[in-house]
Amino acid sequence: MHKKLFIPGPVEVDQDVLDQMARPLIGHRTKEASELQRSISDKLKKLFYTNNEILLSTSSGTGLMEGAVRSCTRKRAAVFSTGAFGNKWYEIAIANGIEADLYQSEPGKPITADIVEKALATGKYDLITLTHNETSTGVMNPVSEISKVIEKYEDIVYCLDTVSSAGGVKIPVDEWGVDICIASTQKALGVPPGMSICTISKKALEVAKTVKNRGFYFDLLKLHEAIIKKDYQYPSTPSISHMYALDYQLDKIFEEGLENRYARHEEMANYVRTWAKKHFELFADENYASITLTNVKNSSNIDVSSLVSQLDDRGYLISNGYGILKNKAFRIGHMAETRLDDIKELLGVIEDILKL
Repeated sequence: MHKKLFIPGPVEVDQDVLDQMARPLIGHRTKEASELQRSISDKLKKLFYTNNEILLSTSSGTGLMEGAVRSCTRKRAAVFSTGAFGNKWYEIAIANGIEADLYQSEPGKPITADIVEKALATGKYDLITLTHNETSTGVMNPVSEISKVIEKYEDIVYCLDTVSSAGGVKIPVDEWGVDICIASTQKALGVPPGMSICTISKKALEVAKTVKNRGFYFDLLKLHEAIIKKDYQYPSTPSISHMYALDYQLDKIFEEGLENRYARHEEMANYVRTWAKKHFELFADENYASITLTNVKNSSNIDVSSLVSQLDDRGYLISNGYGILKNKAFRIGHMAETRLDDIKELLGVIEDILKL
C-alpha cells in the first residue's frame, strides 16, 4: 500500500514527474545533456529571481552546504541556527577544520536581525550561514529583515539554506543579497531526492579563488568553471534522470504560476495552524511559523508515537518531533503538489484516531 507523505520530505511526487525518470538515458557529455542542464539553469534563475549562475549536484543539500563552507570561508564562519538543521552548518564547518561560532535562538523562536547585527559587528567573520526554514522546530526566519543587516558587510559571503522552502515560498536571491542559496529537489520543488541546487554570486566565486583547500567533489569553483568552460557540463557524472524530472517539474511549476503556488502553500499552512491551535498549540512563534511545515506542540499530551503508527496503518505518514522534541510535538508537511483537500483528508483521519 502506498502511504501518502505529509512528512518534512521527501514529498509526494506526481506520477508524470516520476515517469520522466524512466526516460532512456543520454550521454552526459553530449550536446543534448548540455541543453538539458542549461534549460534547468534558466528556469531556476527565474524561480530564485536571480541573475547569478546555477550549480547542480547529484547529492543531498548537505553536499552543497559543505561545498559552500569549505569553498568560501577564509578565516571564520558565523552559523545562525534555529534548530537541528541549522546546527548542521556548524557541524560541517568543524568537520572540515574551519573555525566557526554557533549562534542559536531559543526553541521555537527565530534568529533576529539584532542577533546577526551583534555578531557581525565583531568583525570576526567572513562567511555566515542561515537556515530559511527550520523543519525541526517549524520556524521560518525573517530573512528579508536579516538581509538588510548583512548587506552592510560587503566582505561577508552570505549562505542561505532554502532546502525546505524553495518552490513553496518566494526566494528573491538578488534582492536579499544572497551569495550562495541552496535547495534540494525532494521538498517543495516536488521531485524525488537525489539532487541539490545552489545559486552562486560573482563575489563568492572570487572569494573561492583565494581559498586553497576547497575539497574535490564539492569544490564550487570547479563546478562553476566546468559549466562555463564546457558548456554546462559537470566534472563528475550527474544524474540525468533527476535532471529530466526537475526540468519537467519546473515547467509544471511555472504553468501553475509562482504567485499561485505561493498562495496555495500559504493557504495550507493557515489551515493547519488553525486546526493545531484548536486542538493543540503551535510549537513555533506564530509570527515566524513555517509555510511549508507545521510543528504541532503536544499540549494535549497524546501518545505521538501511537498516532504516527496508527496513521501509518491507514496509509498516511507524518513525523514525530525531531530530536529532543520527540513525543513533545509532531510535524505535518504541506508542500510541493499537496493540495488543501489532501490536508483536510489527513486532519480528518487524525481527528478520527484521537476522537477529537
